Amino acid sequence: MDLNFILTVVNSALRSTTPIMMAALASAICTRAGVFNVALEGQMLIGSFVGIAVNWLTHSTVLAVLAAVVAGGLVGVLVAVLQVRFNAADIVIGTSVNLLVGALTSILLFVIFGVKGSFKNPALIPLHKVKLPVISQIPYLSTLFGNLSLLDYLAYGIAVVMFIYLFKTVSGYHMLSVGVKREAAESMGISALRLRIISVIVSGCLCGFGGVALSMGQVTLFTENMTAGRGFIGMAACNLGQNNPVLIVIASMFFGFCDTFASIMQNRIPAQLTQSVPYISTILALIVFSRKRQKRTVKQ
Repeated sequence: MDLNFILTVVNSALRSTTPIMMAALASAICTRAGVFNVALEGQMLIGSFVGIAVNWLTHSTVLAVLAAVVAGGLVGVLVAVLQVRFNAADIVIGTSVNLLVGALTSILLFVIFGVKGSFKNPALIPLHKVKLPVISQIPYLSTLFGNLSLLDYLAYGIAVVMFIYLFKTVSGYHMLSVGVKREAAESMGISALRLRIISVIVSGCLCGFGGVALSMGQVTLFTENMTAGRGFIGMAACNLGQNNPVLIVIASMFFGFCDTFASIMQNRIPAQLTQSVPYISTILALIVFSRKRQKRTVKQ
C-alpha cells in the first residue's frame, strides 16, 4: 500500500476527528458538573447551519465561525434554563431540542436559500487551510498535515485548555465537587446552579464550534441533519475518555478513523453498511470499555 495513500487517510481522519472531539469535550464539561446533556446533536447542527448561512450572507469565515459558536451557546442557554434551572427531565429536553433544531434548520434552509435537502453555492468561502512553514516543505509531512484548517488546530488547543481548567484550577475542582456531591459543594459556598448553567452554555459553544468545523472545514455546504449522530458519538468518546480531555482526544481519533474508513469503503460495499460503521464501532468500543471497567471493579 502506498505511503502517500496512508498519510492521506490519516489526514482525512484528523479532519473527521474535530467535530466528534468538540462534542466529546462538550459532554465532558457537562458531566463534570453533574449535567447529562443529550442536546449535543442539536447544538452541533445549529452551528453547522448558522455557519453556512452567515458565510453566505457576509462572505466572512471569521463571522461565520463566531456566529456558529454563539448559536450553539444560545441553544445551550435554552437547555440550561429548562434542564438546570427548572429541573426538567434531561432525556426529554435533550431529545426535544434535537428534534426542534432539526426541523428548524430544514425550514430555514427553504426560507433563506429556497432549497430543500442541501445547500451548496460557489459564493461560500471555505476555511483557510493552514500551511506550516517548515512542515509544508517536507513531502510526507505536508501530506499528513495538509488540508487542515485553523479550526482543526484550535480544537486540540481547546482540549489542552480544558485539561488545565478541569484538573489544574480551583474552579475546575469546584465544578467536579458540584458533579460529585452538590449538597457538599453548596455547603462550602459554591454556587452549583451557576456552575451547571455555565457548563451547559460552554458545551453549546463547543458544539457550535464543532458544527461549523463540519460544514465549513470539510465540505463547505449544509445538508439536513448533516451531523449524522456525531453528537451521540461524541458522548461515547467522552465515556471512553472518562471525562479526561487527553483521553477524549484519543477516543475521538478512533471514531474519526472509523468515519474515514466508512467513507473509503463506500465504493466497494453497500452504502447502508458503510453508514453504519461509525455506530457499530461506537457500540463495540463501549462494550469493550464496560467489560474492562467491570473487571477492574471486581478486582478492587
